[in-house]
Amino acid sequence: MVNEDPNVEERDGTPEPQSALQMDPSISAHPSVSIHPSVSVYPSSSAHPSTVAQTSVLAHPSIPGTEDLSVIKVSKRRWAVVLVFSCYSMCNAFQWIQYGSINNIFKEFYGVSAFAIDWLSMCYMLMYIPLLLPVAWLLEKFGLRTIALMGSALNCLGAWVKLGSLKPHLFPVTILGQVICSVAQVFILGMPSRIASVWFGANEVSTACSIAVFGNQLGIAIGFLVPPVLVPNVKDQDELAYHISVMFYIIGGVATLLFILVIIVFKEKPKHPPSRAQSLSYALASSDASYLSSIVRLFKNLNFVLLVITYGLNAGAFYALSTLLNRMVILHYPGEEVNAGRIGLTIVISGMLGAMISGIWLDRSKTYKQTTLVVYIMTLVGMVVYTLTLNLRHLWVVFITAGTLGFFMTSYLPLGFEFAVELTYPESEGMSSGLLNVAAQVFGIIFTISQGQIIENYGPMPGNIFLCVFLTLGAALTAFIKADLRRQKANKETPENKLQEEEEEESNTSKAPTTVSEEHL
Repeated sequence: MVNEDPNVEERDGTPEPQSALQMDPSISAHPSVSIHPSVSVYPSSSAHPSTVAQTSVLAHPSIPGTEDLSVIKVSKRRWAVVLVFSCYSMCNAFQWIQYGSINNIFKEFYGVSAFAIDWLSMCYMLMYIPLLLPVAWLLEKFGLRTIALMGSALNCLGAWVKLGSLKPHLFPVTILGQVICSVAQVFILGMPSRIASVWFGANEVSTACSIAVFGNQLGIAIGFLVPPVLVPNVKDQDELAYHISVMFYIIGGVATLLFILVIIVFKEKPKHPPSRAQSLSYALASSDASYLSSIVRLFKNLNFVLLVITYGLNAGAFYALSTLLNRMVILHYPGEEVNAGRIGLTIVISGMLGAMISGIWLDRSKTYKQTTLVVYIMTLVGMVVYTLTLNLRHLWVVFITAGTLGFFMTSYLPLGFEFAVELTYPESEGMSSGLLNVAAQVFGIIFTISQGQIIENYGPMPGNIFLCVFLTLGAALTAFIKADLRRQKANKETPENKLQEEEEEESNTSKAPTTVSEEHL
């Protein structure tokens, strides 16, 4: 349970008591917005139409078709929503890495090159780039439930299409199934921060975002662990086809079950806003707001642009490392497909632990800039140590160094989402997260192709040094990001503090009425 205001107790299903501020007819009923004494609550005819409409909604929450934004409370359904999302995100992430984790086996089964199998992972990155803006527009236009249904439905369809590719000559069918799953991913990756903001209170958003990202990372972990176990490296083509079919049937059944759960559990948003920042975001929302103007504002935000670059470098390095891990391990440890998968599992599991710890830490400390910078520097240190120990011929050392690398590298992903929301509030969480993911996909494709060619021609160590160079650049750029935590500032503007400020100013300020503007709010 989250108490947004230290002087007011909030309980699930129980509205807050009305404060003195809300009873004053000259003051807005919105709990996070206070009207300056020099501002009239009755906008003049020159006020922007959308501003007048918003003021009306806030002042009259009982009007049919409007929501009572004066009540701040969290919904019990929020945990079911984030857990269902986390599960179908996990299913989609499993399908991303299921080919790469046994690259050598699929290469022999379909009779194609290792680079062709790599593209089954890279198509996820490639499809995201052109589809981000249309899907982000759909998210703003139709909301969370519609996007969740489309994402889980495409994920389910792609899983069943792959069952038609159980013959060596049917490689194009498995490409089609993987492309459908990659389109589903576009409807998934931008959701964690949006779900956290819409459904969770101010002291829960970072933890909720970590849980939402947690599912994606768990799917990658299972994708490293399960395929080498279900699909052993056997020479008989019919037996190999049988083992592949078992894996495809399992993932198809799970994807179908999760699609049904999304239909039952997922709702658009709670009845009441869970935090003052979200309540203010509803109040400032305008149905005729320019979609492109939001993108322009984001790119004018220098701190956000720096975060987009640094996030892309880190996440792109993670994607390349995950895609090429099997090839790197097999070169140094022939016949160790299962252990290669376990090393990938270790990277992701330790990263999930790091993500949960960092999410809880952020909810308590709100030190976004410091935490992000420390995690980035430790990611670089972990990558250097992993690079130097991969060829020592001791697998247990690789497990330790890879786990240390994963703890920091993977835990950075939810940190980036939440930091972006703080820097860009009240812009759409889906748009800020989407732009971060576009950078990750672009750098992921570049790093995967480049490192793959370096590994093929010069070996794993030069390939990993290549990643270390760009992680160094990312850590340096992170130091220049200023901690402009706009969402936290909105949550700290409590009605009581604002009322006290207004009373102090009232004696020194003219009461000439002016209009309420979005800038003042």
